[in-house]
Amino acid sequence: MSRRDPYVPAAGFHAFSRWYDPIVRLTTRESAFKRRLLQQAGIENGHRVLDLGCGTATLTLLIKQMHPQAEVIGLDADPTILRLAQAKAARAGLALALDCSLASALPYPADSFDRVLSSLFFHHLAPEAKRQAVREIFRVLRPRGELHVADWGRPQNVFMRLPFFLVQLLDGFTPTADNLAGRLPEFFRDAGCADVRETSRFATLFGTLALYRATKPA
Repeated sequence: MSRRDPYVPAAGFHAFSRWYDPIVRLTTRESAFKRRLLQQAGIENGHRVLDLGCGTATLTLLIKQMHPQAEVIGLDADPTILRLAQAKAARAGLALALDCSLASALPYPADSFDRVLSSLFFHHLAPEAKRQAVREIFRVLRPRGELHVADWGRPQNVFMRLPFFLVQLLDGFTPTADNLAGRLPEFFRDAGCADVRETSRFATLFGTLALYRATKPA
C-alpha cells in the first residue's frame, strides 16, 4: 500500500486513536452488538474469516477467542491503529494476523474467505469507496460465503436521529448519509450479494446501530 493512499483513522482523527476503545465501549453497547454479530455469523472450525477495517482488533480478538480453530485475519489501512492492535493481541496472549491495506484493493485472491465481518467501518467511506469495498468483499468471499456488518443505520426515531449529528460532525456528512438513509443493503445487492437483510437494531448514545447479513451465491 502506498503511504499516499487515503484512509480514515479511528474516530476520524489520529489523536483519537488511543481513546477509541473506551469511547466505543461506553457509547455503542459494544459487547452486546459484537457478540450478536458473531452469533449470526455462524463461524465454524476451519473457516477463514476476515475482519475488515479491524481498527484496534477488538472484534478480531473476540472472533479468535470464541473460534480458536478458525483462521482469522484483521485488515486496516491505518498502520498506527494496527500497532495498537498488535499490542492488544500481545497482552491477550494471542497471535493475530493483521494486514495493512485499503478495502478497495484487498490483498487476497478470489474465493479466499468463508466469512467477512465488519464493525463500524462503512460509515467512514464515501459512496464510491463503499461500492469498491463491497465489490472487493464479494470477490474474496467463497461461494456461499457470508458478509456480516455492524454499522450505523436508519434512526429508529427522532431521539436516535439527534445524537447521530455528532457522528456526522466527526466522520463527515457525505460518508454517513448512506447509513442515515439505510442504504447499506443496496450496496450489498448491487455488488451481487443475495439474501441481504437487516437482522438487528441497537439503540446507542450515538444513534441506531444496525446489523446486516448477505451471502455470495453459489
